[in-house]
Amino acid sequence: MFSFLKADPAKKLRKTYDQKATKAMLAQRKGDIKTYSLLTAEAEQIWEAIQKLEANNK
Repeated sequence: MFSFLKADPAKKLRKTYDQKATKAMLAQRKGDIKTYSLLTAEAEQIWEAIQKLEANNK
């Protein structure tokens, strides 16, 4: 009945993904390739979780 009041978990994950991707980009620009690769890997894991959530909702 009040499903519109429930928080969307994919929205929260997208925000986290965007933050990680931005931090990774900034690390790459600074020349810190190790941090860039770690942050990119974390962002990819979050993206996979988002894809799974969206697949389950369809």
